[in-house]
Amino acid sequence: MRKEERLAQEILEKVGGKSNIGQVANCMTRLRLKLKNDSLANAAELKAIDGVMGVIEDETLQIVIGPGLVTKVASEMSKLTGLSVGEVEDDEDLAVKMRQDIKTKNNTPVKNLLRKIGNIFIPLIPALIASGLINGAANFFKNANPDYEATWLSLLLFMGGGIFAYLGVLVGWNTAKEFGGTPALGAVAGIFVFNPALATVELFGEALVPGRGGLFAVIFAAWLMAVTERTVRKFMPNAIDIILTPLISVLFVGFTTLLVIQPAGGYLTEGITNGINLILDTGGFLAGAVLAGTFLPLVMVGLHHGLTPIHLELIESSSVTVLLPILAMAGAGQVGASMAIYVKTKNKKLKNIIKGALPVGFLGIGEPLLYGVTLPLGRPFLTACLGAAMGGAVQAFFKTGAYSIGVSGLSLIPLINGKYLYYFIGLLVAYFFGFLFTYLFGFKEEMANSIK
Repeated sequence: MRKEERLAQEILEKVGGKSNIGQVANCMTRLRLKLKNDSLANAAELKAIDGVMGVIEDETLQIVIGPGLVTKVASEMSKLTGLSVGEVEDDEDLAVKMRQDIKTKNNTPVKNLLRKIGNIFIPLIPALIASGLINGAANFFKNANPDYEATWLSLLLFMGGGIFAYLGVLVGWNTAKEFGGTPALGAVAGIFVFNPALATVELFGEALVPGRGGLFAVIFAAWLMAVTERTVRKFMPNAIDIILTPLISVLFVGFTTLLVIQPAGGYLTEGITNGINLILDTGGFLAGAVLAGTFLPLVMVGLHHGLTPIHLELIESSSVTVLLPILAMAGAGQVGASMAIYVKTKNKKLKNIIKGALPVGFLGIGEPLLYGVTLPLGRPFLTACLGAAMGGAVQAFFKTGAYSIGVSGLSLIPLINGKYLYYFIGLLVAYFFGFLFTYLFGFKEEMANSIK
């Protein structure tokens, strides 16, 4: 039996069987299951399954398996349950229960907002990573050879830059879908914000600016589109609903976007980007240390995706995001901490987990190490954060930036703004101090007893 088949079957047994599953989905490292009855899932037994690195009980049950393998497990789970990956079972009681769970479990405004934003951007991450790496490699070659011209280089720049040119449309689509609207109308909201034709329109004596407000304006506009559509539909006769509901929604949101959302979004994005730059300019390496050292808790609960639009707005306003290289040090601190544990421990299972998770950890995917090693052990999680802080201080001191977003670690090097050596030094610093702090006072052998 293949590993993914075994994992899918064992997970299914521990979550109450296929009749208890309402949806099967996955992100880069986690299998996400929406259950009809959460009490039927046994988290302790799930964690004990060979190949499961961690379990997060949230709006969905999230089972950390690791990159690559998680996609195969989701596919096998789809075969076992009869649900397509991402498909929700049509069950009214399930829908009611899920709405109640969302209101009562971890229900704080900030968490809910960041979770929503994460759900908008998570499906886009593979495309953003692929495009970013292509763009980064092509621009690296172009910068090294400024007079060089070739069709293949133009094609790579075309492929790498495409998603960023039309990102507003995709974000609008996902936003409307997340808030219960028609995705295509959400895409229209994205077009309202980024359409180049805006530059030919004058309002109150001034030409409109395509892209003003950035992705925040898109999210607001697409959210308003979903709310407007649902509200209008309540009062619209069925016979003319398909015609008038989208028409009214598009007209109302279109004018509101140009008159209110774009200007307000412009002030918001300027405030956020200027604020981050001010913090880093004023706080320097100390600010970098604090940001990198406190980032792992956000990753721990999956809310780090809420920062994606901030990275993209920094890139839009100043061509690079100085925040990403700093936060990337969080994963590097974990790598160093895990290497120290590998050296010290005699626990074979713990050694095997680290050995399997370290390669992807070096490449910037830190969740297997987070949920499989540092977080279950406790103190190494803190020493990993301290190691990350040291690396973050280096990145902030040298003002390293990234031209695009993607995974962190060594994989981020092609996207760095020419300061490749400084970024690599920061990585080594985070590795070293994560290792040193963990080796000296972060790990004792009795901690390994928690890994069963």
